[in-house]
Amino acid sequence: MRLVCLVAVAAVLTACGTATPAPTPTSEPSAPPVERTTQPPAPTEPPVATNAPPVQPPPPASKQWAMPDLVGMVLQDAQDQIQAITDKNLLFTVSHDATGQKRNQLVDSNWKVCTQNVAPGTAITAETRIDFGAVKVTEQCP
Repeated sequence: MRLVCLVAVAAVLTACGTATPAPTPTSEPSAPPVERTTQPPAPTEPPVATNAPPVQPPPPASKQWAMPDLVGMVLQDAQDQIQAITDKNLLFTVSHDATGQKRNQLVDSNWKVCTQNVAPGTAITAETRIDFGAVKVTEQCP
């Protein structure tokens, strides 16, 4: 009977709004409160800083031309032909005295080509270094 009275008093107090109802006693002991824990988020790896330069796209493919056979030509004409076949993408060639006397080729039209460092038919680009061995036009190639 005592249980019924407590329930009735709790109902009256709740209805009046003056107090919160008292817990209803039960015959079974209450279980201890369950403690809920939340797991901390898994640690994340910080981004690795690199000093690598940004990736650059590859340069466009260089144009290529076939090296002509210029041995026997006047040095100036040989140089002009290289410029013509490369559309002036390869403007400069070098030359040296084929006799080994180390004379400078001041007037290229006075010299003839005896050797070339790039074999005929070899692919050349604007970056190719062409070196002609030359002698005076009145001289024989060594």
